[in-house]
Amino acid sequence: MSREPAYDRDAALDAAMALFWVKGYTATSLKDLEKALKMRPGSIYAAFQSKEALFREALDLYAERAQVQLMRRLANAPSVLNAMHDYLVSLGGLVPCNSPSTACMLVKSLLEIQSNHPALRGVVLTHLDTLLKLLTAGFAAAGAAGELPPDADPARLARRMQTYIFGLKIQAQCETDPEAMQRLAQDLADEISTLRHGN
Repeated sequence: MSREPAYDRDAALDAAMALFWVKGYTATSLKDLEKALKMRPGSIYAAFQSKEALFREALDLYAERAQVQLMRRLANAPSVLNAMHDYLVSLGGLVPCNSPSTACMLVKSLLEIQSNHPALRGVVLTHLDTLLKLLTAGFAAAGAAGELPPDADPARLARRMQTYIFGLKIQAQCETDPEAMQRLAQDLADEISTLRHGN
């Protein structure tokens, strides 16, 4: 009979995600992983095969949570545009203590790995594309509901929204004035609201 692993895989993966999110892929050492996951090197490799495979799983976990958060806001919302507006406003309240980093882990990873790790870059780009598709579907639903002008381009609006989301998360890393951060988020959210048909 096989023995159950003497670790909580979900907790270990969550710890790895937090570590990679803060330090990045390259700067995270095996010693860092041992300490964060509370596992020996052999156990880490037995559970996750390699540092790269562990990083992939951490990216998947981060992306899944971000996607679920967005989908919950958009699903069955009385107004998709209002949901988009409220989501941007919520990003104005980001503070470092809310998570390992306010910056998007996907964007940070993309900037770090560039062409040095093409397979990992592909993973990040796939997740970013999935988020873009969710936003595009959201704007398409807004258009179908008559919230947008007939000539509105959901894909183009989704790219703008994605840029706003990532920009706010990056700005939260360096902004020292909470009120200024909230005003910025409100300004961007209000731009989304101005898309409403009939404004």
